[in-house]
Amino acid sequence: MNIAQILKKAYQLYPDRSAISVGMNTLYTYRLFYERVRYLATSMREELYLQPGDRIAIAMPNHPEYLVIRYAAWYAGLSVVPINSKLHALEISYMLEHSGSTVCFVFKSFSGESFSGTSHSAIVSRVIDVGSDEYRALTNARQAIDMEDRQPDDLAWLFYTSGTTGKPKGVMISHHNMLMGGMSYLVDVDDVRASDSIIHAAPLSHGSGFYDLPHVMRCANQIIPCSGQFDPNEVLDLIQGWNGVSMFLAPTMVKRLVQTQEVSEYSMKGLKTIVYGGGPMYVHDIKRALDILGPRFVQIYGQGESPMTITVLSRAAINDSSHERYDERLASVGVAQSVVSVSILGERGSPAPVGQMGEIIVKGAVVASGYWNDEEATQATWKDGWLHTGDIGFFDGDGFLTLIDRSKDLIISGGSNIYPREIEEVLLTHQSVSEVAVVGQFSEEWGESVVAFVVLLPGASADEQALDEFCLDRIARFKRPKNYRFVDSLPKNNYGKVLKKDLRQLLMPTRN
Repeated sequence: MNIAQILKKAYQLYPDRSAISVGMNTLYTYRLFYERVRYLATSMREELYLQPGDRIAIAMPNHPEYLVIRYAAWYAGLSVVPINSKLHALEISYMLEHSGSTVCFVFKSFSGESFSGTSHSAIVSRVIDVGSDEYRALTNARQAIDMEDRQPDDLAWLFYTSGTTGKPKGVMISHHNMLMGGMSYLVDVDDVRASDSIIHAAPLSHGSGFYDLPHVMRCANQIIPCSGQFDPNEVLDLIQGWNGVSMFLAPTMVKRLVQTQEVSEYSMKGLKTIVYGGGPMYVHDIKRALDILGPRFVQIYGQGESPMTITVLSRAAINDSSHERYDERLASVGVAQSVVSVSILGERGSPAPVGQMGEIIVKGAVVASGYWNDEEATQATWKDGWLHTGDIGFFDGDGFLTLIDRSKDLIISGGSNIYPREIEEVLLTHQSVSEVAVVGQFSEEWGESVVAFVVLLPGASADEQALDEFCLDRIARFKRPKNYRFVDSLPKNNYGKVLKKDLRQLLMPTRN
């Protein structure tokens, strides 16, 4: 099987239906989309000399060619490495090298700091700008090759997610994983009609890039905002012109959309569904969103290792305000999706009873097989067929899962996962820094913001600006601390472990 078969089927069913649009204008029908994919796939094999099983990377913002490149790679039997274009050049270089990607597609007009001053030519054989004549030549009409046959377990999507060690790990998502994930959306999250549309305002390199699958399965339209990113006014404008619109948004994006709608009062007639996830959505915020945007919400909980597919809080549950435990359900992440089994691991390694907290573990047809070239991390995370998420939660008597922690130290800011260890390791290389501990602080705008507690070496000096510039040279801008607290020492237990819960307590607002 090959996941690209869903595009071929869509072309056969509705060749003249809108497939990819930019703003309000259709760019490709399914006929043109499929033909372009076939031509590019042929060039990937015959001009770029790529072979089945090779990896190609996409490091660019949302762009119509993003979808073309993905399906062309799959058609040709290749695997895709999606890379957040906002990452630092050193981070991108690591992912390119670790994955063994031989070609990287970029859009230099929007590449920003990621590709400035650093050449990736030493890591990949070709860096191809989708706005260049070189790329246009690769998509020219030619005698197309046949779609490469793939096995269900063959790698399709190598998604890099940071781990608690700070080093990104490549999650191996197969063709079968992706097919089951797309079907799970249609069964558990939302139905899709051929006349519907999805706005890709969140990054295609992450959750939104998984939700193109069910929309291609149903021959629906995929809309790329002209800006290539999330802008609430632009999204609300697009809702005016398209019907049956859905989108995936992080909770902070939902909040910004609500704030914009409160003062603009756009018509919501064209909006069908907002799926939210990637961070906590507070009960007050989702109730406000329901008041302003209407009964159009579904929540999902997933991880890169089980993308978008662990649990779902359905539209019906979110709108059932008469339920006696309505607030508790709104605070939950819903029930297990159909393609997975979800359990809570108790202290003794057995399933925890209802109401008891423990680690969330998952198994099923969408769960990845492991980490790319990292057997040690794979064995530590997958045990006896179960994915150990590292997240803590509990089930109620009706099977609704409530998350207590996305993980002990994980910071979720603006829908992006930020792991403190990665920042700590960078700051500890500064010549003036003795110790450092990074934690998250509640933020109205971002959900959480990054705070670094820093202990300087005796006699050394460094200010916030110096440490900020140091971080900006080494990690992505969105990961850097928003606040630095210089302290004489860090709180520790008897074993020398830093007590981050004490640091978080220091950041809690004081009560009069």
